[in-house]
Amino acid sequence: MNASFESSLTGAEAQFGRKLAARLTAGTVDLPHESVERLRAARVQALARRKVAQQLRTAPVVVSSGGAAALGGGWWTRVATFAPLVALVVGLVAVNMLQDEHRASEIADVDAALLTDELPPAAYTDPGFLQFLKTDEAVSR
Repeated sequence: MNASFESSLTGAEAQFGRKLAARLTAGTVDLPHESVERLRAARVQALARRKVAQQLRTAPVVVSSGGAAALGGGWWTRVATFAPLVALVVGLVAVNMLQDEHRASEIADVDAALLTDELPPAAYTDPGFLQFLKTDEAVSR
């Protein structure tokens, strides 16, 4: 196994990797030479790709010349990270307050209509009055 790859593994993982590599190497004895060469070439390509990917992961952080806006994570990045969350919370609180105000206004309008009507509020809870309203609507049509 590759020494740099082995150093990034724990003891159990490295031991398993060595056993697996030995088992695969032992299995290539029965394969034709052409297949062994194709497997070797594929392994070389895979290791090259892994090396490139590893170099990309450990690329240095680029800092702009302005100093304030750093890609590495300055105070501006932290503020910009939490700004959408703060905006969402403020928006949800504002919507909740507007809905509560609208609901209270609707209830106040109904209460005002009931209290200023010619009928007493108890008439609206009377089942006979409800039946009277239904028959009155049917007659007026």
